[in-house]
Amino acid sequence: MPEQEMKQDELQQLKARAISQPLVEHIYTADPSAHVFNGRLYVYPSHDVEAGIAFNDNGDHFAMEDYRVLSMDRPGAATVDHGVALHVKDVPWAERQMWAPDAAFKDGKYYLYFPAKKADGIFQIGVAVGDDPAGPFVPEAAPIEGSYSIDPAVFEDGGEHYMYFGGIWGGQLQKYRDNVYGAANEEPADGQPALQARVARLSTGMKQFAEAPRAVVILDEHGNELLADDHERRYFEGPWMHKYKGKYYFSYSTGDTHYLCYATGDSPYGPFTYQGRILAPVIGWTTHHSICEFEGRWYLFYHDSSLSGGVTHLRSVKMTELHYDADGKIIPISPYGASA
Repeated sequence: MPEQEMKQDELQQLKARAISQPLVEHIYTADPSAHVFNGRLYVYPSHDVEAGIAFNDNGDHFAMEDYRVLSMDRPGAATVDHGVALHVKDVPWAERQMWAPDAAFKDGKYYLYFPAKKADGIFQIGVAVGDDPAGPFVPEAAPIEGSYSIDPAVFEDGGEHYMYFGGIWGGQLQKYRDNVYGAANEEPADGQPALQARVARLSTGMKQFAEAPRAVVILDEHGNELLADDHERRYFEGPWMHKYKGKYYFSYSTGDTHYLCYATGDSPYGPFTYQGRILAPVIGWTTHHSICEFEGRWYLFYHDSSLSGGVTHLRSVKMTELHYDADGKIIPISPYGASA
């Protein structure tokens, strides 16, 4: 539901029907990665700012420069803003654009994973370490070796941690083949297999990859890979992984068609079979999410641009309960009610 297609009266009507309100309104937040640490919900969002940069397909107007951590005792409770947890000026290798982050915990330490552009304009993914889930976090001097693109999401399974990442267009995933950057590379042609997210198991120290990143393959109902021109189902950005009743759920954004979708499989590496949509389009161009369980109930964390009046790069994090049917399928959600 991009704002360029929406009149202000329509925007106000949708805002009034919204199924949830922003978790905070004193700042703009987006791309929420939610986790339960020490019995409390923590949300790691991007921190949107107005930098006065012209809109373009590379996303230069998304000029975020720091991370704030949000938390709450339980869903529906007051949200606490813990302040700046990491700033780009404190990251030796990063120059700009602190995009969607995630966090993980192991052996008494908390790890904040984040993408940023280096001076050469190429995204890599870094890690910063803290003693508290709210930070502050101290960054490593260099990005993770072998990392690239954007949107890290870290999933723990059986004591191992896996990072999913990658986004096309401004996220630069289309520039890579076999984990190697090529400036001339572009998206596959129509009818060719779609670009895929990447996954790599993290080392025991949580600061490097233990293996080369591999493709996250999404199949259709016939067992064939989704195609590049299947814009309503193919992967674009914003990966997330969760596990429900023994199944692995890989969810993601379709980007230019503005859906959150998911696929399921029997391994954290996949392959995954496409299952359907999670969330209908929101106000604003981007859609990005996470899924988190709290005390036996599941929640979808997402964002929209309703608070800013439809400004794509000034977004607000929201959450709503997520439900499964008897077969384990996620029941699709409309962010503005059944009539939206």
